[in-house]
Amino acid sequence: MSYAIISLGGKQYRVSEGQRLLVDRLPTEDGKTFTPDVLLVGGDGATALVPKDVTVTVKVLGQQRGPKIRIGKYKKRTGYKRHTGFRSALTQIEIESIGGMKKAAAKPKAATVETVAAPAEVEVVEAAAVEVEARPKAPAKPKAPAKPRAAAKPRAPAKPRAAAKPKAPAKPRAAAKPKAAPAADPEVASDTTGEDES
Repeated sequence: MSYAIISLGGKQYRVSEGQRLLVDRLPTEDGKTFTPDVLLVGGDGATALVPKDVTVTVKVLGQQRGPKIRIGKYKKRTGYKRHTGFRSALTQIEIESIGGMKKAAAKPKAATVETVAAPAEVEVVEAAAVEVEARPKAPAKPKAPAKPRAAAKPRAPAKPRAAAKPKAPAKPRAAAKPKAAPAADPEVASDTTGEDES
């Protein structure tokens, strides 16, 4: 099989033989091998299959840390500021084999001339013509005659509107009262009415 889908740490990875990848930190020591859960195998022109006895061998190469991520929180007008960082813990692994067989190193081809065998004759089986009997169509049901519409009920004559009530005559306004003359200053009045001092 040329590829497999494995499950590691709750995540799924599509892997092939010889591939290296970084996954979440695994509790396996460096240089050790283990076999993860295999969910699907496929490739080599075959359809993908749910594996039965297929195993994938994985070797742990080392532990690493991911890139640093800076995290800042800020709330305006409150003086709230927080800064923190994060680096993920990772493990680098290598896929050694899929299906229990290690990938064989490519052997140099021998310089021998091989004869190409003639393609085997393929028998062509003619499909027997199957006569399909045409089903007689059911006769269309005649449409029922449309029901005559009920005669429209005559509308009741409109009620005459009540005559508008006559408005009461406007009351005449009271005549404006003349303004009273301003009161005289008592000191000035006593001077004018009093006797002359001379």
